[in-house]
Amino acid sequence: MMINDWLPALLMGLAGAGHCLMMCGGIAAAAAGTANRWQVIIYNIGRVTSYAIAGALIATAFGSLADLSQYGLIALRIFAAFVLVAFGLYLGQWWFGLRHIERLGLPLWRKLQPLATRLRQGTVTTPSLFLAGMLWGWLPCGLVYSALSWAAVSGSASSGALYMALFGIGTLPAMVGFGWLSRSVQQLLQSHGFRKLMGGLMILYGLWTLIIALKQLHVI
Repeated sequence: MMINDWLPALLMGLAGAGHCLMMCGGIAAAAAGTANRWQVIIYNIGRVTSYAIAGALIATAFGSLADLSQYGLIALRIFAAFVLVAFGLYLGQWWFGLRHIERLGLPLWRKLQPLATRLRQGTVTTPSLFLAGMLWGWLPCGLVYSALSWAAVSGSASSGALYMALFGIGTLPAMVGFGWLSRSVQQLLQSHGFRKLMGGLMILYGLWTLIIALKQLHVI
């Protein structure tokens, strides 16, 4: 993974703070309300670990597709650029097509959610919190799926895992700090203005990536 590829990973995690609070605020509040800060961190490390595993798996799968032709990786980058634009539109609440993608993961989440709840509400141990966090990482989320589209074109399993780990780190300020963020900060992160600003940045980055890919194809 090139250094400049780290930017969308961290930025997508940070930009989705408001989205994370709305999608996972209830889970984060439950964790923060019954655990100390270290336990909340362990819970979120488990979540980020699942992101890294998913990144490694999808990068491996798509990496083989990219090897089929010399333009395979460029084509995947074009796809990732469009997904990033779609995420920006979703984040800015201009278009909600990613909700259809989120629904694809619901059958798996319905099976995992009861186990995650039991692990979180049972005897609190570091392993149980870590495993509960790992299960939480498979919650259907358009934000995560968008990040995975970038991990898919990272070139290797290790790069895909690193990309998704960086994405997960970008979400930590919102998720780890949920119980300690002031009400005004939470309202700011969930405000229409913040979401539109972050959505606009995602769209610009997606378009910039698309232009670079098209230049590599000598289209422009």
